[in-house]
This record gives sequence, C-alpha cells and structure tokens, in this order.
Amino acid sequence: MERDNKSTDVTMEFLLLGFSELLCLRVLLFLIFLLVHLVTLAGNVMIFMAVVMEPSRPPMLFFLCQLSVIELCYTLVVVPKALLSLVVVDGSTISFIGCAAQMHLFVALGGAECFLLVAMSYDRYVAICQPLRYAAVMSEGLCLRLVVGCCLGGFAVALGLTAAVFRLPFCRSHRINHFFCDVPAVLHLACTRRYTPELPLLAACVLLLLLPFLLILTSYVCIAAALLHATSTAGRAKAFSTCVSHLAVTVLHYGCATFVYVRPKSSYSPAQDKMVSLVYTNITPLLYPLIYSLRNKEIRAVLRKMLRRK
Repeated sequence: MERDNKSTDVTMEFLLLGFSELLCLRVLLFLIFLLVHLVTLAGNVMIFMAVVMEPSRPPMLFFLCQLSVIELCYTLVVVPKALLSLVVVDGSTISFIGCAAQMHLFVALGGAECFLLVAMSYDRYVAICQPLRYAAVMSEGLCLRLVVGCCLGGFAVALGLTAAVFRLPFCRSHRINHFFCDVPAVLHLACTRRYTPELPLLAACVLLLLLPFLLILTSYVCIAAALLHATSTAGRAKAFSTCVSHLAVTVLHYGCATFVYVRPKSSYSPAQDKMVSLVYTNITPLLYPLIYSLRNKEIRAVLRKMLRRK
C-alpha cells in the first residue's frame, strides 16, 4: 500500500472507511439506508415508467423522465458501496480503477443534472414569457438535443476532473475517510501542499455549478419580470406554481454541492462531508420524485393514468 510520490500504480487499492466509527449504529444505519435506497429506486422508476407509457409527452415531462434516469444511476453508483461499507467491519476496499470510475460517474451524473436543471429553467422561461411560441420553440428535436448536450457536457467535465485528480501522487495513507470516492476525500490524500491540485476542481465547479446557476438565475429573473407585468392574479399564481418544484430541486442540489466542493482543501472536514454527502446521495434523490409528483399536475395525471391501467 506504500507508494512514492512520483509513481502511479493502478493495481493499488483504497480503503473506504465509511462509517467505521459508528459501530453501535451500524445495523440501524444499514436498514435506514437500504429502505431509503429502495424507496428512491421505486419512486424514480415509477416516474420513468409513467412518462414512457404516456403517448403525448410535453417537454417538462420529457425532462423529468431524464432526471429520473439520472437519479437512478446516481444512487446506484454510490449507495451499494455505502451499504457494503456498513456490512464490512473495517471498511471496504476499492481498486484504483474502480475508485476513478466511481468518481467519474458520480461527477458526470451530477454535472448532467446541473445542466438539465438549466434546460428545465429555460423550458419554464419559454412557457411563461413566450407562451404563444412555446410549441414551436420547445420542439421534440430541441429537447432531445438539450438532453444529449447535458449528458455529454457532464461526461466531458467529469473526465477532465477525474484524470487531473488521479494523476496526483498519493503518498499518504490510502484510507479514504468517506463511503465513496468523492473528490475532496481523494484530494485530501494527495501529498502536496500546493493549491495547484485544486485548480481542476475549481474549474469543474465553475462549469458545473456557477455557470448553470447563473443561467437558471437569469431565467427566473426574466420570469419574475414577466409575472410582475401580468394583470391576472390567478394567472400569476398558476405560473409561479409551475416553477416551485423546479426551484426546490435547484436549491437542494446546488446548496449541497456548493457546501462540499466550493471551499479550499485546508477546510476539509471528513465528518461534515460525510453528513452532507448522505443528504445529497440518499435524501435528495428520494425527495425529487416526491416534490415533482406532489407539485406537478402533469406528473400526477400521468401517475393516475398508470395506476388505472394497473
């Protein structure tokens, strides 16, 4: 397990400590995580199946279907390894390649979700600010291109970040104090005190967090301006209600990601990171289908149709 600070041995392994310090709560945490994971999978699969079975899919339903697919993959990349770390007493091992693959998939899916939230905010902007042109602008072809662009963008940024992280020398202990190969946890093992290794993470944060957030903010500023000039109070309330679920998901997603990734390595806190990671890898994927199914009339109508067919 020892390495010099210039070599890169792809056969080495990392040890994911997970929640090894919580021995007395291991069984309880396992049961809670497993239950949350199963409910999350069931909720996202139900939304996905309901939208796929709907013959006429408006753009928002199409985007929600893609969001459910991303959340399904997102949880499957992280949660099974976290559950395994609760079963194994001294933590679970993961290979160098496996750790890199997990980090890449995790960042790629999270980045694709960031870009998809931008596409969804643009859909709301066109629906509220340009309602007469909505059907022409948000065509099926444009929606498909936006989804493909979101996935490719997330994949490209994640590939660059993962390659930059795993080119670093890891001459400290290879014990990762986390339940998956998260970027700050792996960066903490790098045997360099310079801030150069953090530059790829900073660039990824700008591309995946700052720019998408500014675009979403711009869309909602335009929406707010349009709603202020609306004469009908009922129409204004209806337009605002269509944005509430998207706003809630955006705040949850960007809030957790900003707390974990937008800070220097010197302020890294394993305990805090693990708690926040629990939220955005277990709780938020569970909340997303609940938020959309409760707040979105189209989703509720599609789910009712699917249940009637059953």
